[in-house]
Amino acid sequence: MSGKEMPGTLADEDARALASLMAFWSDAGVDASMADAPIDRLAEGRKRLQAPVRPAPLPRAAAPAPIAMAPAGPDIAQAAADARRLASEAPDLAALEAAIGAFEGCALRFAGAASKAVFARGNPQAPIMVIGEGPGADEDAQGAPFVGRAGKLLDKMLAAAGLEGRVFITNTVFWRPPGNRTPTAEEQAACLPFLERAIELVHPKLLLLSGAASAKSMLKRKEGILAIHGKWFEWTSEDGALTIPALPTLHPAFLLRQPQAKKRAWGDLLTLVHKLEG
Repeated sequence: MSGKEMPGTLADEDARALASLMAFWSDAGVDASMADAPIDRLAEGRKRLQAPVRPAPLPRAAAPAPIAMAPAGPDIAQAAADARRLASEAPDLAALEAAIGAFEGCALRFAGAASKAVFARGNPQAPIMVIGEGPGADEDAQGAPFVGRAGKLLDKMLAAAGLEGRVFITNTVFWRPPGNRTPTAEEQAACLPFLERAIELVHPKLLLLSGAASAKSMLKRKEGILAIHGKWFEWTSEDGALTIPALPTLHPAFLLRQPQAKKRAWGDLLTLVHKLEG
C-alpha cells in the first residue's frame, strides 16, 4: 500500500501494538468486553465528589417518658393561716405545745424528724426568750431545745452571766431539719404563728436571737450574723400589736467550731444583761 493508508485501516505498527495488547489481555484471562466504548472513570469520580451529599434521615426519636412530678409540699399561706388559727386558740403554753404537736402544715414534720415536736424549755415567766434556729439530733431524740453540746455551752454561758433560770428557750421551727441543715424561710413561716403566740404568752422583756437563721427570720434582715450580732433591733409581731427589743448573737454551735468567737458572744450577753438591768 503506497502513499496514504485507506480510511478505517491501521498502520502496521498500530496493528502490531494492538495485537500485542490483545495477546496480553488474553494471557491475563480477559475473554470478554463489557462495553463497546471506553469509560473515563476519573471523570465519573469527580462527578461523585461534586454532587451534593444528602444526609441520611435521622431515626425517629422515641417519645419522652413522662416526668414524674414530686408531690407538692404544703401550701405555705394556707399552712400559716392554719397555724395562726390553732395558735390563737391556745390559752396557755401547754395548749400551744399540743397544738404544735397536731400541726401538719410544716414539711419538716414529714422529713424524718421524730413524731414529737420540739417546743420549748425554761421559765415560762422569764424576762428573756432565747430563740434558736431548729432542733438537732439530740433535741429531736429528747424532745427539748438546746440539750446537746451546743445547748450545754449555752447554759454555761447564761449561768456565768447571771441569767440561769431567767430564760425561756425555743426555736424558729419545731422539727429537726434533715441533716441538721438550716431551716428554710418557708418552714419558718409555717411555724411563725406558734412562735409569736409563745412570745405573747411568755411576754418577755427581751429577745436573744441565737444564730443567723433566727436573726434573719425574726428581724427580716439579710446581713450575716457577724455583721449584726451585739446590736439592738426592734422585733414586731406580724399584726403589729407587740414590739420587743431583740439582740442577735452567735449560735453556740458556731462557738464550738470557732472557739475564738466566744469573746464576741460573751460581749453580747453582757450587753443583754446591761439592757435587762438598766
